[in-house]
Amino acid sequence: MADKPSVLFVCVHNAGRSQMAAAWLAHLAGDRVEVRSAGSNPGAAVNPAAVEAMAEVGIDISAETPKILTVDAVKESDVCITMGCGDTCPVFPGKRYLDWKLEDPAGQGVDAVRPIRDEIKTLIEGLIVEIAP
Repeated sequence: MADKPSVLFVCVHNAGRSQMAAAWLAHLAGDRVEVRSAGSNPGAAVNPAAVEAMAEVGIDISAETPKILTVDAVKESDVCITMGCGDTCPVFPGKRYLDWKLEDPAGQGVDAVRPIRDEIKTLIEGLIVEIAP
């Protein structure tokens, strides 16, 4: 399906924000959008507090693993959304780039991650309206 928009979420460790964003987009948009996530310096595992926070809303990300950001992942995506990785995301003409300012959930408990999860959901809902009506 060449007409299906693709979105790449990028944060440093690909262990919290980008994993939650990818899960929300896949959950809310279904097969209308192709979803990827990656990190400029991937962590060893997805943040357990992010896993717990997403499980509370019925989304299981426990089997996800952090992935390294590649040039191909950016090339293959229509929209690249960074979340605190700064200039590490390669820029290509014709792509749409967004930078979402979100608190880093690294090292925080689930109580601190819930508001980040909910903020990401709101941003994802707005994104879906824009790219996959």
